[in-house]
Order: sequence, then C-alpha cells, then structure tokens
Amino acid sequence: MFLEYPFDYAVVFILGTLFGSFANVCIYRLPQRLSIIFPGSHCPACQEALRPWHNIPLLSYLLLGGQCARCKTAISLRYPLIELSNGLLYIFLYHQYHLSVQTVVFALLTTALLIVSCIDLAHTIIPDAITLPGTVVGLGTSLWLTPVGLRNAILGVLLGSGLFLLMAILSVVMLKREGMGGGDIKLIAMLGAFLGWHAVLVTIFLAAVLGASVGLALILLRRKGRREPLPFGPFLALGALVAVVWGDSILTWYVSHSL
Repeated sequence: MFLEYPFDYAVVFILGTLFGSFANVCIYRLPQRLSIIFPGSHCPACQEALRPWHNIPLLSYLLLGGQCARCKTAISLRYPLIELSNGLLYIFLYHQYHLSVQTVVFALLTTALLIVSCIDLAHTIIPDAITLPGTVVGLGTSLWLTPVGLRNAILGVLLGSGLFLLMAILSVVMLKREGMGGGDIKLIAMLGAFLGWHAVLVTIFLAAVLGASVGLALILLRRKGRREPLPFGPFLALGALVAVVWGDSILTWYVSHSL
C-alpha cells in the first residue's frame, strides 16, 4: 500500500506534521491559559517572532540545529517528536480507513488526544478547552459523519462519565482520597461521544490494564516513600486509539470467549 501510493501517504504525513506543529502550540499555551492564536509563534526565551522558514515542521528543527536562530537557546526535542508522532499516526489512520470522513474525524481526535496526553504528563491536568468542545464535536460527528450514531454516542458519554464519576465518589468515600479527577471524567465523556458506548468500554478496559501495569512497574522501581501521581489521561488516549482501529475485533473476541 505504501509503495503503491507514496504521494498520498506523503501528503497525509505532511498534514500530520502541520497539525502536530499546532498541537505543540496548544501543549505550551493551554496550561498557561494563553491564546493559541495570538501572538504568533515565537521563541519562549527571547520572544523573537519566528520567520515562516523557522516554523516548518521537522525541517526547521534540523536546519536550525535544535536552537533558536536569534538567541541560540536550545529548542526542546519535544517539538519535532510531537510533529513526527502526529504525522505517523495520520499515516496509520489513513492506512486503516483510506480517504474517508472517518479518517478526518479520527485524525482530529488523535491530535486532540496527543495534546491532552502531553499536558497531563507535564502538568497532571486535562484542559477543558479540549474536552468540553470536543464532546460537542464528537456528538455532532456521530450524528452526521461517522456510523457511530447519536444514540450510541450519547450512551457513550453517559456510560463513560457515569462510571468515572462513580469511581471518583467511591474513592473519596472508601479510600478518603481522590481516585479519579474531573479532567478524566470529561475526557472519557469526549471519547464516548466520538466512539460510542461499546468502544468506550474497550477504552476503559485497555486504559485500566495499561495504567495498572505501568503503576506496578513504577512501584517496584521508584524509591521508598515516593508518592507521585500517575496521570491517567495518556492511558485513556492510548486505549481509545486501539479501540478506534480494533475495538470491534476485541469485543467480538471477548464475547466469543466468554460464552
């Protein structure tokens, strides 16, 4: 497939890196409650506005040697990695769904999940600016653009957020501590809107397995007495991406082996 349509995949990859560049803006500015539109891209150290040729995804980082053209401050490797990751994820989705409305919808969802994951890892917050409008967009696309269907999407929102809200309440009542943050509840609501209730159950299951595995590994590796919060957003994002592509197959396998 890649060899048969190299131009198509190249275009998809370039689009992915461009949206990845915008994702970097969101990752940097949203936690600081800054506008993602104004001012334009600039160096965080010297505030110098970036020239168009300084803002080409991946290439500019290589040509500038990983540093600001003016003040020579090192540019975080995160920037090209986000651009590259988003480009590769777009290729993966295009390979699965080809040129379709679903590809566009899931590509935008993927970029949103990449933004959420990076912010959650760095700041342990999930911005409402992504999840709240994302839930509305998810319901709209489920009604008109994807086969999920509005009823299925609404059930996904209610089931996902309801389960997480219940876990949050039980954690406070039984364990006397917060076990599920409000950001996670809003994130699973957004995922339910895009994916529907079947896929949101797969997402929660996969995220729980991944989170528990990583959490156990950290407990075994970290120093005694250290208690660091483990952001759950990235696990939900990864679980959702798996559910987007293989959710039906996973459900079919589970049902066939549980009967």
